[in-house]
Formats: sequence, structure tokens, C-alpha cells
Amino acid sequence: MAATTLRAVTHRLTATPVDQLPSIASFLATSLSDCAELLSAPQSQKPGKSDSENAVQTHKLKTRLASLLQDRTVEGRWTAVVLVKATVEAGQWEILRGYEPIVRGLIGILAKPDPVSTRKMCIITLTRIFHLTYQYPTLVREITTPQLPAFMNAALNLVGTLQKVQGGSIREPKPNTPFMETVLHAILELVPRHPTIFRPFASQIRSLVTSLLSFQPPVFYPEPVIDVAKQVLVSLHKCAPKDKSGPAWTEDCKSTIISAHRTADFILRSIKEQWESVDSTLTAPRHNYNKGVSMDAPDALGLHSWNGMHAGAQRLISLLEILSGFVSTPSATAVALPLGPILDLTSRLNSVTVPASGEGSATVQANSQIGREERELLFAELPRIHVACMDLLAHVVVVLENNAAPITQNIVEQVTWVFRNERFSRDVRMAVYEMLSPLVSLNGPAMTKQSVNSIIPAIRSCCSELLPAPGDSAVQAKAQSDPKSKSKQGQTAVNADAFLNPSLQKNGHSQDTHRFPQLERAASELLQHVLASVPSELLASVRTEIDRTIILTADKAAMLASVLNPVPAVQGRAAGASVIPFLVQAHADQMEVEALVRPRMPVLMTTPELDVFANEEDEEEDEDMIDESYHVSAKTSDFLKEPVVASTLTQKAEAAAPLHKRTYVDETTTQPASLSSASKQQLQSKKARFEESVSSSVSQPANIEATSGPKPVQVTSQVSSSSVAPQPSADASLSVDDSDDELPTLNIDSDTDDEDDDDEDVNMGG
Repeated sequence: MAATTLRAVTHRLTATPVDQLPSIASFLATSLSDCAELLSAPQSQKPGKSDSENAVQTHKLKTRLASLLQDRTVEGRWTAVVLVKATVEAGQWEILRGYEPIVRGLIGILAKPDPVSTRKMCIITLTRIFHLTYQYPTLVREITTPQLPAFMNAALNLVGTLQKVQGGSIREPKPNTPFMETVLHAILELVPRHPTIFRPFASQIRSLVTSLLSFQPPVFYPEPVIDVAKQVLVSLHKCAPKDKSGPAWTEDCKSTIISAHRTADFILRSIKEQWESVDSTLTAPRHNYNKGVSMDAPDALGLHSWNGMHAGAQRLISLLEILSGFVSTPSATAVALPLGPILDLTSRLNSVTVPASGEGSATVQANSQIGREERELLFAELPRIHVACMDLLAHVVVVLENNAAPITQNIVEQVTWVFRNERFSRDVRMAVYEMLSPLVSLNGPAMTKQSVNSIIPAIRSCCSELLPAPGDSAVQAKAQSDPKSKSKQGQTAVNADAFLNPSLQKNGHSQDTHRFPQLERAASELLQHVLASVPSELLASVRTEIDRTIILTADKAAMLASVLNPVPAVQGRAAGASVIPFLVQAHADQMEVEALVRPRMPVLMTTPELDVFANEEDEEEDEDMIDESYHVSAKTSDFLKEPVVASTLTQKAEAAAPLHKRTYVDETTTQPASLSSASKQQLQSKKARFEESVSSSVSQPANIEATSGPKPVQVTSQVSSSSVAPQPSADASLSVDDSDDELPTLNIDSDTDDEDDDDEDVNMGG
């Protein structure tokens, strides 16, 4: 079938007019993906006639694609670019080994005035080809090494202009170019695989991305372009010479931290900082208070100057995000993470928070040389800066995992300080939840009560985030029924729209309340990690609130975590209620809940007597013991024979039916006449009274062994001559199996009064 498909694709490419090829290009690309097994088969495995025909069709396909790349029409070149990518991904090495002319044709299209879609697709196709050749040294030598520099020159010419400067050349980005994001993604994809080839272009790429990150008006770029530019700047240290990528990473990371401190010196000048750095090289610059907040010279990382509070805050946020990229992106060699400088920077930025209303002097000390307007602009930007700090700390915790234990307390103090003062910001709350989730997951079992108490406000906030907002229907009903409130409200409190649309009055609060899925997701994950990792005894003050919240929201993951980490039992306190019934009610169809409530694991038996697969020898010995007859003493009373018979029959019944793992014996049916401890006491008391009332006694006692449970009990009684049964012969033995006499029933009920006891004794005496 693949051969037929390949033959059909080749025929359609040849027979269809070139101007009609774009309409069927997607169908042809999908058909080529179905021929992957045929296109990727080695030539040595094609000896037959049909295989040679397939080789001919493959050659025709390559030839047709090469001719379409040189076609004069835009439609032909666009179709060729699309089908080349599909053919390369389907054929891999067998197609790539002869594709050098086609690669040159694709690079040539970048210099032609083709449509934007054609050149973007050409960049993507070339990136895919260079990516696939990475695992084949032969193809790297034949295709990538000679063609990748030409591709980089053509791609950089699309997004920037080359300028000669002292000591080299730089690239300045072109304004409003549609190829910027595509080219930056191609560079980010190829730099880790071919760093040596990119080494001559490292300075040009660095100047290009630093210009993008400088935010120089009137040229602005969309956020996706800025994000990929930060990632490219982080990955440029891999282009360093051999054994220099590690020092290059350390130097870039250090430059980013210094640039962040220099930017903070300017945007925080309107307040007097209480922070003191542990690094003696960081010195505060002298400010010119006669001009607005700005930085004129480039910083240590190479970013250009900025002007204005918003531009400075955006520069600081960008530097923090670049630092997060250095922490989280894998490096070419082993590097030492600068934890001290990172925590020093975040401690400085998190120590300055937005003051509460009426408490400005208590939390922030203002600089009298700066006006109030600049300070208010700073307070407006602080939540965004703190969100970037939380993201940086979260990356540090995720990368270090268990090794982050020594800095956990420092991070918790910073996070709780910011949350306490800026919980009004939705972005800050979400950043705090996302920061605490990995921290609690990694270090929850080792957290102290002080650390847990510090994050309890955040846990309570999570509960309030997840719970639905209460409706105002009750308040409205109370207002309507209260005449005093009506008189106080007057005409201004009447909502005229409610008369036109009663549904607004009924569900007005729910319609005005907006849900934030990302915030709720972060809050739910934090509650889940807290329930699963933090010791239950440290959550006593908020455990009830957490359980109530997850029950009302039907959060399956959090309820499972609550069930698996229950509240420990405390002496003098009732056992805590479980959320299992609510979990089953809300998620009865889930496999996790079914496995938790009704596990199918078999019962593990370690006692050999209870094992079904016991040895045959043990079973035979048990059968022999059961078959032995039980001899009863000749001198027994009739009314005491029943326990002997019943116990013997019980032993035979139990031995005849061996126990199974899932078989449980009913005590009421198997041991009706067995004597319990209470019955023994009652019987002994009756014997004492019976002996006192009897006038004559028999000189010969009767020893009767009554079996109750596993231990035999010896009962000795003296009865009157009238109650003694006839003496059998000495050699005659009473066998239980041969006895057909109906034995009287022993009444062992508790005695209520002496008269009843006397009557019973007389009756028993005959």
C-alpha cells in the first residue's frame, strides 16, 4: 500500500498544474507520512523488482521537489518547502544523505521576496533538517557544517541590520519584522546542538537580544518575542570555547545579579531601605534627585539605558526572569549555583512591601527628597516585582529539591512577609501558592511548628479562594422584610433594573463574581501538598477548615491526601471524622476511590494451620486425631453428658471442615453447648447450693471432663443416690456415635432469687 501511495503522490506532483498544487499540499504531505517505512528503508534491503521500482519513485520525488524549489512561481516554491519537510521527517537518514542541493535551495528562498508564510516555513524546515542531522556525524560533516553558517546569515538578515563597531559587528533589530520570533526559536533550538558553529555569531546574537530586552521606545515587541529572547540570552554561554562554558555561565549569572541591584538602586530611591547586603562590593550610587528616575549607562549584562518608573520596574522583572532561566536551564558543564547572592537580592526586593492604609510610616520609611508621586508609582509596581521574586525562588527550590532544606526557613520568611502585606493582589497570592507547593512537598515532613504556623494564613487564604462566594439572597430577603431598613435606604437604595429583570436581583452576585481557574488550581495544589506532606498534628488549628473546603469543592486529589494522612488520635479527645464518605459520594466512579474503599488484596496468612495449602502430612495427622473415639467416664450424671457430646461433635465438625481464608465459623451454630466463663461460674454456684440442700451424698465422685474452647475443664460434683444413673459394666464404654438417648438440656440462666434456685435444685435432683 505504501508503494501505491508513493506512486500516486509522484503522479499528482507531476500531473497537477503548479498553480493548483497549494490546494493539495496538505494532502500530499499526509500521504508522504504514510510512506515513512518505505522512504526510510536502506538501499541494501531493496534487491527485488518491486523494491527497485520504489527506489525509482523515490528518486522521481526528490527530483520533482528540487525542480519546484527553483520554480518561478510562488505556489511552486511554497509547495516544495512544505513537501520537503514532510519527506525529511518520513525518510530520515535515507532522504537526508542526498539533500544538500535542496538545503541550498531552501537557503536561497530566504533571500527572495517571497511571502512571509513561505519564508517562515523555510526557516522551520531548515531548522528541522539541521536538528535531524545532529545524530549522524556523516550528515553533520556533509550538510550542517557547510550550510548552517549560510542559514544563520540569511536568518539574521531578516530580523536585524549588521553594523560594524570597534572590535567586531553587532546586530540591531529591525522594527516590525514578522520573522523575529521564528528566527529566535530556530537559534534556541540549534545552539545547544551545534555551539561551535554558532560561536562566530554569538556577539551578533547577544547584541540582537539585548536590544530586544532594552524596551527602547518607540519600538516594542510582543511578549512571546521577549520570552524567547530571554531564553536565547541564557543559552549563549554554550557558545564559549572549550572548557569555558562553565565560567561563562557564572559570569553571565553574576552580571545579571549586579544589573538587578543597580536597577533596584534607582527605582527604590524614594524610600529608605533597611536592607544591608552581605556583599561588600555592592555600593549605593549617588542619585541626582533633580531628574526623574532613570539609568543612562548600559548595565553589566549589556542592556541599554531606561527612563521612567515603569521601564525600570520592567527592566528589573526581566533581569529576575533571566536569572530564573540561568537557574532552571541545563548548562553545558557543572556549575556552582550562587545561592547567597540570589537570596541576598530577593531579600532586598521582598523587604519593601506596599504599606497598608494608614500605616505607611510603620512599614516604609519615605525619603523626604523624593516626591509622593514617585513613591506611589513604586508601590504600584511592587506586586509585579515580588511575583518575579517568587518565581525565582520557586525555580531554586525545584532545581535543588532536597538540597534546599538549609534555605527553606529563609524562603518561608520572605514569602510570608510579602503575603502578609500584599495579599490584596491576586497575582501575589497565586505566586505565593505556587512557591509554597514545591517547598511543602519537599520539606513538609521536616517542617517545624513555627514554620507551619507562618504559612497558616496562606492556607486559610487557599480555602477562601476555593469556596464559592456567598450569595446575597438572604441579605436581600432580610432587607425586604425589615421595615426599618426600608425607611433608612430611601430612594437612592432602590435598583430600578431589578424591576425590569428580576433575574439580576436573584442571581446578581453570582453573575458579578468572576472565577480565576489558575488561581484556584494553585490554591488546590497547595492544599493537596499540605495534606500529603505536613504532619497532621501541626495542622490542628486549620485541619477542620481544610477538610470542609475540599468536601464542598469535591476536590478528589485533596480528599485522597486527607484520607491518607488522617488526624492522629489524641488521648482524651474523640476520634476525628473521616472524609471517606464524601469522597465516595463525589467520586464513586473513580478507580482510585474504588481501590481505597474496597481493596482486592488477598488476606495474608502466616499461621500454617490456617493456610489452605498446608502439607498433606499435617492434614493426615489431624484426621487421625479426629477419628479417635472420646471415652467418657462411667460414673457421670445424665444432665452433664450433653456438654461432652456437644463438644465432641463440635470438634469433629470443625476438623471435618478445614478453615479457609474466606470462611468464618458462626459461633452460635458450631458451639451451642460450650461453656463460657460466665456459664462456668453459674454452674459452680449451683453446685454449691445443690450440695448444701442434698441430705445424702454419694461416696464415689464422678469426674467429668467438659471441654469448653481449647482447654479442658475438670468438673467434680456429688449428687444424691436417687439422681445417679445405673452403673454400666466395667468393659462397656459410652461412645458418642452409638448413643441414641436424648439428653436433658442444662439450664445455665442467671439466678434471680433464692426460691427459683431451690426449685431448680429440686428439679435437677430428680
